[in-house]
Amino acid sequence: MGRIDSAGHLVIPAAFRKRLGLKPGDEISVQLEGSTLRLMTPPELVRHSQALVAPYVLRGRSLSKELLSERRREALDE
Repeated sequence: MGRIDSAGHLVIPAAFRKRLGLKPGDEISVQLEGSTLRLMTPPELVRHSQALVAPYVLRGRSLSKELLSERRREALDE
């Protein structure tokens, strides 16, 4: 079980930090879902986001490649 200190900081148990590979200073995503607080590491947040978007992207399409291509075209136009 975690603990909230007097400054409002959440103390995550050492076993959890070790399992998630968290070190002091690491950033984590904090989301409130109803009455549940959800913490995610950056790689987990990326996987979660990809899973949310995947049903809307055609197979074989790369949104990141499209974005990079679009940005390169915009840079050439400047």
